[in-house]
Amino acid sequence: MFTHVTRPGAIGRLRVANRVVMGAMHLNLEGLDDDGAALAAFYARRARGGAGLIVTGGSAVSPVAAGGPGYSLVNDPAHHPALRAAADAVHAEGGRIALQLFHAGRYALLEGTGLTPVAPSPVHSRFARTTPRELTADDIARTLADFARGAATARELGYDAVEIMASEGYLLNQFLSPVTNHRTDAWGGDAARRRSFPLAVLRAVREAAGEDFPVLFRISGADLVPGSSSQEETDAFAVALAEGGAAALNVGVGWHESRIPTVQGAVPPGAWAGYAEAVKKALCAAGHPDVPVIASNRITRLEQAEGLLRGGGIDFVSMARPFLADPDLVAKSVRDRGEPVNICLACNEACIDRSFGTERVSCLVNPRAGHELDFPESPRDTARRYAVIGGGPAGLEAARALAALGHRVELFEAAREPGGQFRMARQVPGKEDFGATLRYYGAELDRLGVRVHLGRRLGLGDAELLRGFDGAVLATGVLPRLPDIPGWTRLHTLTYPEAFACPEALGERVVLLGGGGIAVDLAHLLTGARTPTPEGFLAEHGLPEGADGPAGGAGGAPPARRRITLVRRGARMAAGTGPSTRWVVMSQLRGHGVEMVTGVHYREITRDGVVVADADGAERLIEADTVVFATGQESERTLVPALRAAGVPYETVGGARDASGLNAVRATAEALRAAHRLGA
Repeated sequence: MFTHVTRPGAIGRLRVANRVVMGAMHLNLEGLDDDGAALAAFYARRARGGAGLIVTGGSAVSPVAAGGPGYSLVNDPAHHPALRAAADAVHAEGGRIALQLFHAGRYALLEGTGLTPVAPSPVHSRFARTTPRELTADDIARTLADFARGAATARELGYDAVEIMASEGYLLNQFLSPVTNHRTDAWGGDAARRRSFPLAVLRAVREAAGEDFPVLFRISGADLVPGSSSQEETDAFAVALAEGGAAALNVGVGWHESRIPTVQGAVPPGAWAGYAEAVKKALCAAGHPDVPVIASNRITRLEQAEGLLRGGGIDFVSMARPFLADPDLVAKSVRDRGEPVNICLACNEACIDRSFGTERVSCLVNPRAGHELDFPESPRDTARRYAVIGGGPAGLEAARALAALGHRVELFEAAREPGGQFRMARQVPGKEDFGATLRYYGAELDRLGVRVHLGRRLGLGDAELLRGFDGAVLATGVLPRLPDIPGWTRLHTLTYPEAFACPEALGERVVLLGGGGIAVDLAHLLTGARTPTPEGFLAEHGLPEGADGPAGGAGGAPPARRRITLVRRGARMAAGTGPSTRWVVMSQLRGHGVEMVTGVHYREITRDGVVVADADGAERLIEADTVVFATGQESERTLVPALRAAGVPYETVGGARDASGLNAVRATAEALRAAHRLGA
């Protein structure tokens, strides 16, 4: 089935076992004071899971090059033990690993360091707080030397290759773009001079590390910024890299300040593959067909990778966050034993959003990611019996983790299907893979021998049943919180679970009270939007497949079938949504004509709609046929007395523990910790 994925390949003189590259991800493990133990365990686990080549998160070539406080510094001897440990751990598993050499340029987050970001020109970015300083000729010479020394150091530390980061709007990409390179010297001006610095980096790195040492280049197939590099300039740069001895080109897309989504769930899988194929086509036309091209971004399943490789337009596929969700995604798929693969949801909450701060990167659907040493899953010598009460995300993870420790587990779920609020989320356009998570857990619990009781609501009279267990996890989730608003009986009113259960039964004019993630998701569903095909997504954003630059903005969204109004007491809609996703969600709602009203008080529900008042007391009527309450949740903890009466040790997790600020990342992480506290 995976004949193309499993074919051995070569990147320069480096032989790799298959065509799957684990792409670079900054993890915030790099700077831990543990001599690299957590970092090594993370990468070793992915090598054991079948990644053909692992590319590390960016290692900054100097302090001013760092993307944030958690970056490793390849040229600082204090960071060498951790970097060496990572390479050694991957090799011990039979894997191959490349160190990414990184310079953030004007994207550097250097608050508190006393350093100022540097760039080709002093062009401010919305992504950073500080306008960068323009690099002088001496600065450029030092930066070239930093890259060269970093490559030589990587080889000395045992790495099999290096990757130069020249994509996603970082320093080398900034030199290439007329948007950020306004220089008039040898390093700027026309396209040929703008690519002089990245090509000089390639020469310096190859001279320092040896021409037999593979150098991959991560390039931008499309900056997705108006006025930036053209497709012709991208093609010419790719050809110049091939002629300069680059061992492979890894093609990314988009800058952090682009207003076109690139890595969010709104982007259909495979949407960006055409840009890598365009680079390969340019290389072949210039006489360099043997230089491998790697496609990346929003490739979530090995079946997709196989299809892209079968098409012949690329040579390798890069999958980054899918290895957070399931480190065994290659091994499981290739073994073809029916083992479930845990699918990346592209939610960004525990990965990309955390990578710009200091919190350890992990994964909503795999909270062990980044914590491999904290939660070893070797079966315990003595198997005990545990009850998990509630089959939402927290309960499913608790049951899985306890069973993986070798215990006998029974899960009790009141509904006829497990999943909790994931059952609602999977209905939302762009969130269909939340259903894949539920399928994964269903198959995994079956594989681990967990007994699942559906339609079984435990009550206060079940203390005797619970006494038969050695411990329990209470994961009963949340109930909708209903605001005290006069006039409920005057209009068709629903709670948000009721609305998700029958969205087609809502009227033409719908008012959603509450502006959190659930309300926003429900509004998106009610617009009648559909997840686009890759071709449809590109067309919507004015992007012909494999060409650069937004030609027509972000138009193309059909008008909403209903008139939908989101009403929130607070000042910020979707306030709890992560920063890398919120702007996409808000753009989608505006594009579908959803009205958003913030900073008001709910006064009354009348036969005509909802009366609200602003901060000055001025009232207005928002007309409605249906009002939906999405005004928060309350913990469902009615079973606590039964658990106490049973006298068994128990842990409370997820919404049952605390409904405030609830999200699935917190719920699954709490479930994993609780399982290990109980079952260790």
